[in-house]
Amino acid sequence: MTETVRTHLRVRASELVGRNWLNTGGKSLDLESLRGKIVLLDFWTFCCINCLHVLDELRPLEQQYSDVLVTVGVHSPKFEHEADPVALAAAVERYEIRHPVLDDPELDTWKAYTARAWPTLVVIDPEGYIVAHLSGEGHADGLAVLIPELIAEHEAKGTLHRGDGPYVAPEPTSGTLRFPGKALFLPAGRGGSASAEAEAGAGSWLVTDTGHHRLVELSTDFQTVLATYGSGEKGHADGGAAEARFNEPQGLVLLPGDVAAAAGYDVVVADSVNHRLRGLTLADGTVRTLAGNGVQRLLETGPARVDEEGAAYGARLEEDPLRVSLSSPWDVVWSTKLNAVVVAMAGVHQIFSFAPETGAVSIIAGNGLEGLLDGPAEEAWFAQSSGLAEDADGNIWVADSETSALRKLVISDGGTVTVESAVGKGLFDFGFRDGPASEARLQHPLGVTVLPDGSVAIADTYNGAVRRYDPATGTVSTLARGLAEPSDVIVDHTQVAGAEPLLVVVEANKHQLVYVPIPKEAQQVDEGASQTHRPKSPVAPGLLELTVRFTAPTGQKLDDRWGDPTQLKISSTPPELLVSGGGTSVGLLRTLELSSEVPEGVLHITARAAACDGPEDADGEIPDHAACHLYQQDWGIPVLLQADGDTELVLDLRGMD
Repeated sequence: MTETVRTHLRVRASELVGRNWLNTGGKSLDLESLRGKIVLLDFWTFCCINCLHVLDELRPLEQQYSDVLVTVGVHSPKFEHEADPVALAAAVERYEIRHPVLDDPELDTWKAYTARAWPTLVVIDPEGYIVAHLSGEGHADGLAVLIPELIAEHEAKGTLHRGDGPYVAPEPTSGTLRFPGKALFLPAGRGGSASAEAEAGAGSWLVTDTGHHRLVELSTDFQTVLATYGSGEKGHADGGAAEARFNEPQGLVLLPGDVAAAAGYDVVVADSVNHRLRGLTLADGTVRTLAGNGVQRLLETGPARVDEEGAAYGARLEEDPLRVSLSSPWDVVWSTKLNAVVVAMAGVHQIFSFAPETGAVSIIAGNGLEGLLDGPAEEAWFAQSSGLAEDADGNIWVADSETSALRKLVISDGGTVTVESAVGKGLFDFGFRDGPASEARLQHPLGVTVLPDGSVAIADTYNGAVRRYDPATGTVSTLARGLAEPSDVIVDHTQVAGAEPLLVVVEANKHQLVYVPIPKEAQQVDEGASQTHRPKSPVAPGLLELTVRFTAPTGQKLDDRWGDPTQLKISSTPPELLVSGGGTSVGLLRTLELSSEVPEGVLHITARAAACDGPEDADGEIPDHAACHLYQQDWGIPVLLQADGDTELVLDLRGMD
């Protein structure tokens, strides 16, 4: 049995330094005040889907060990908007964070703990020493083993102090909507309430009331509630409108009438934290689960599936859609060319499809690597795609949030998909700039829609704006600004003929829907281009030794039954940065060669390790029935090449001290 081994080198935890504290009742915390507790530092940023996954992974541990474990969220922002203290406070409320949060806008504490990825977890023992350094998500099982070990050790030493932690609940907000996500127009005759159809055939609006874990149907005044779907309690339950449960629902799509009649439901809902697609029947308000088993998908199934299993790219993932694993579905749209629902699967950086009439779930674009790369569907990279819209030609526009990009799925008549980028440079480039698309910048967009003239409106969320991309001229302009985190934008369908068209904007941080006129002449903005406020790692050109450290949790063993259970995938932006050492191969050690002709760039590194539970059999082997766990983390490491830079790079997938 492989046991967790801690070195005798004891490293004292660095002090917690930042601008402000949230969820502490106005008090500042330091490590001395937390002595006697097991402290779990969660380095996060609220744009990051993996960070949001970790928040949910930690909740059961926080509840179980509430008298000995103190989680401290260290918010180290990626985007400029995330450094806004008002935006951070809203995010802490939105995601129902029930532990203290340190606002670290200058990344002081991030740098002190040598964090290199969002999320990063650091465990500090009751005496103030670091005992674990973990990157990525999926570490809950390992923590569930480590925490009792630390409790037993420090109870025996008399250094563990039980009792309440420093968390103080903030004042709750009230209102009809709470951090709404997406909206959908329901034409007269398709709405779910008789009162909606009584309004002179005006139709109604269905909204994902994300913070209340339900759907709300509103009249066209955006004030009158016509119906609600879901009890408002977080969870997963099918059934009638009053008893069904959602968990932070996001995207909505109304199925074509004939498809809805055949399928038996009208609306497909991206139920993000439940990792499921749900179906809503508007006539009686019943909710059913369409796809997803509730277990978050961690492993992408693009070229890896082709190489290892011989399955064609885009093949059905699972015969039973209720057994397939999904990961944070964020938006949905109907594709006339594919005759299916297209799904932005934000958690694995891929685009899926779901066929209502057969239940087939397939991957149609993205190989699971995080970044911006165009080309054939199976080779493309996405980064937390969060908004979808179909244009008149049957192509799908994508708001790719983490690359601050507008992408497009070009779908041929035969169903072949190619990925193109209209706006955006990469994971670390953003800004607020209009003009030629090649120079324009967005900041973490979440929504997209196609305007009547064929141009594309974008909910440019972190810029608080609605932007417009004109494919005819290849330019970007600004339609509206001063909005509070717009998360979706839709063309208004209720205007009479000849009237100026309006947009409906979901203004998440003001908990409302608003009408926004489409100006004939768009505003022009140039507030510059920026890069993520994150230090670049100085490295020397030439050979760079890469080591990813991984220690299996106590009670688990690396699963080597079919060879080395670890793997590295490495590439770079620009590609010329990496002379050799790229590609995919087993092992967590790699020698890279960096070009002396490229002054800076980004190393893209994906590490995986598979470990299985014991007990071992008499021969020390893992039994066939053992539960196995995949540990995976993607790093985008900004590097600056200089002669006196480092020649070694060490990353922790799961490092123990």
